[in-house]
Amino acid sequence: MEKLKGVVPPMITPFDENGKLDEKNLTKLVEYLSPRVDGLFICGSYGSGPLMSLEERKRVTEIVKKVAEPTTKIVVHTGTTTTKDTIELSVHAKNIGCDAASAVGPYYYKYSDLDLIKYYESIIKELKDFPFYVYHNPQFQGYQTSLKAMRTLKDIGLSGIKDATFDMLQHATYHRELVDENFDVSLGTEALWVSAYALGCMAFIPGIGNVFPELCHDMWQQSVDGEIETSLKTQFLINKIREIMYLARSTQLAVYAIAEIKGIITAYPRAPFIKASAEEKGKIKKALIDLGVL
Repeated sequence: MEKLKGVVPPMITPFDENGKLDEKNLTKLVEYLSPRVDGLFICGSYGSGPLMSLEERKRVTEIVKKVAEPTTKIVVHTGTTTTKDTIELSVHAKNIGCDAASAVGPYYYKYSDLDLIKYYESIIKELKDFPFYVYHNPQFQGYQTSLKAMRTLKDIGLSGIKDATFDMLQHATYHRELVDENFDVSLGTEALWVSAYALGCMAFIPGIGNVFPELCHDMWQQSVDGEIETSLKTQFLINKIREIMYLARSTQLAVYAIAEIKGIITAYPRAPFIKASAEEKGKIKKALIDLGVL
């Protein structure tokens, strides 16, 4: 199996003022990101997947696949509240030529290991040899997926894990207990990249990568080249940017704001999220200028 490698931002999905999918700005964003990154993780938390209909999610996937450069890996988040819908989205991603699918555990209810194993097993068996990752995000799905369940899923045919736990001990355990030539673990944040690389991780999925893709790539390359001190400086700079992003109430909303500030795209998040105010954008812009990244 070809593992993920490099910088794979969880791309935001642009909407217009009325809440409709903004295909023009979606195309523009893909055209901006694709030459600057190694892959795109779409329709996830940053991508508002859970706020879109199945047809909207399919449309986003089709546009991204069509517009992205052939070398850009496309990983589609297909997680929903039901097995049936997750399978439908995963099969669609496979059929149009994407590189992998990934699904958070079904949300709202809390599920047992037995439930989760059956959920993921159904998807994996339907996809056959198509790469499929568990997107482990306990905060958003509402519960942990156990290591025991992950081991069972690996035996069934799971390709890997997108680890968004923000728990480096757990990340280290995944590498120690699960990773081999056929099983991958990628990091679901930019905040802990240097530590994750030291544990053997080769890909990260940075929200900041939507608007600072070159900075994320610099950090990845510095780590690979063994430039420890330089990579640490870049890591600390990126983490300062993360702190600034909370001036918009969340890092997701901040990405839309910074994309506008930098002239990448001007778009809206989907309701019930509220676009950053002019005051919030002003504070973010000033802080980024003071930090020397604008």
